Amino acid sequence: MASNNPAPETLYFPNDDALGFGGEDGGSFDEWNPTEDSLRPVRGKHRVAKQRGGLARSSTVLGVGVIAAVGAGGMASAQSKPPVAISLPDLPQSVKDKLPEAESLPGVGTLLSDLGGSPDHGSTAADATNAALTTSAATGKGGADAGEALRARILQQAEQQQGAVEDEAKAAAEKAAAEKASAEAARKQDEAAAKEKAAKQKAEAEAKAKAEKERLAKLAASYSLPVSSYTLTSRFNDGGSMWSSGHHTGLDFAAPTGTPIKAVHSGTVKSAGWAGAYGYRTVLTLDDGTELWFCHQSSLSVSAGQKVSTGEVIGRVGATGNVTGPHVHLEVRPGGGDPIDPMTWLQGKGLTP
Repeated sequence: MASNNPAPETLYFPNDDALGFGGEDGGSFDEWNPTEDSLRPVRGKHRVAKQRGGLARSSTVLGVGVIAAVGAGGMASAQSKPPVAISLPDLPQSVKDKLPEAESLPGVGTLLSDLGGSPDHGSTAADATNAALTTSAATGKGGADAGEALRARILQQAEQQQGAVEDEAKAAAEKAAAEKASAEAARKQDEAAAKEKAAKQKAEAEAKAKAEKERLAKLAASYSLPVSSYTLTSRFNDGGSMWSSGHHTGLDFAAPTGTPIKAVHSGTVKSAGWAGAYGYRTVLTLDDGTELWFCHQSSLSVSAGQKVSTGEVIGRVGATGNVTGPHVHLEVRPGGGDPIDPMTWLQGKGLTP
């Protein structure tokens, strides 16, 4: 009875010799005719139709053979004998479809690139292996050349990476040194600027003090204390019932009766005469309008309207008016107004009572 099933396709697989494990004649192929029994699925295990030399005739074994062939070509650098040419059969499309892509196999893409080839899209592991081996044979380069090329490339990449690391470290060190030098230069510049500023301020202060001293010396030449020999007894703003205002309004220079009283500065005598509690008093008006009062005199030596100069005698020390002893009471009234501290005013003129 005739069967409606088509005749099984005859597949040829390389034997050990064809894979380079046999003799030098290149090996031969064994015929395998799959039957219904051999194609029937077996649960729990895979059935191998025919084995020879411990290698299964299946697509899995073929893939292992391809990888072994590629690995053998890559490791040929460790062998001294020339590589053996390997040819693979023209497999049916149904088997080729089950093989992995060439570029997905570890090392195949790199090997093809080193040998100057590039796998087409969709090429199988078998195609890639044949292409790699054919290219190697056509160019006259063996596995040793490919291995050496790969080794040289790895060493070159390692050297480049090491060089990049060293260059980066060198650049970082140079940058740190430059930043440190810049900071040190900035610090020195700041210190120099601070020293220069301090020296300038010191020079300015010294110049100002010198100018003030010269000004006071010049003023002192035009101003004079009211008596040459004296003792300060009461100061400005001292309190007590002795004064009608409740506090002292001037500066008292105690001296023996009859001691000459001198004009503190040049000016015009505004008045000279009796002034009640002030006793005999002389009022001298300076050019700037400041009034100087000389009180408790025993005698007067000038009259109203008279112009006097610095150091000129205008009267004598006495104890007239409301006093407890002979002295000259000096009051300073800017513009003829309220009295101010005579001590401060005299010091401003270069005099130190």
